[in-house]
Order: sequence, then C-alpha cells, then structure tokens
Amino acid sequence: MESSLHQVWESAVGDAFVPTVGKGSQFLLGFTLLTVGLLLSGLFGLNRSIINIGAIGLPASLAIAFGAIYMICAVGVYV
Repeated sequence: MESSLHQVWESAVGDAFVPTVGKGSQFLLGFTLLTVGLLLSGLFGLNRSIINIGAIGLPASLAIAFGAIYMICAVGVYV
C-alpha cells in the first residue's frame, strides 16, 4: 500500500475537518467539567476510602484534566 504524500493530500481535499466539540461550545464544556471536577474532588476529600478512589477520585481528576484542556483551547494561553 504505497501512497505518496501528494496522493494523501489530494484525496483529503473533499473532506473538511469537523471537530467533535465545536469552538463555540468549548468554553461551556470546559467550565462544566472543571466545576464538576472541583465538586467531586471536594466530595472525595470528605470521605476518602479505597472504594471512593475509583468511584469519585478518578472521575474528578479526569474531569479537571479535560476541563483544563478545553478551557485552554477556548480562551487561549497568554504568557
């Protein structure tokens, strides 16, 4: 299956990239994920146990991580 870069480029002309989460909704999604993550981490802090690590701690950390990425994509990084 030999295909040159030019062939790949030419075949992609008709296929426009459409992101899963549009630019207009990234801020709302990021803010919602950060809020849910902070609430879940506060709840996890009230009752820390082995069971709550997987039930509350892991989803909280994932929500904060993805929320931070979406917020960076939505508002940009200004250094």
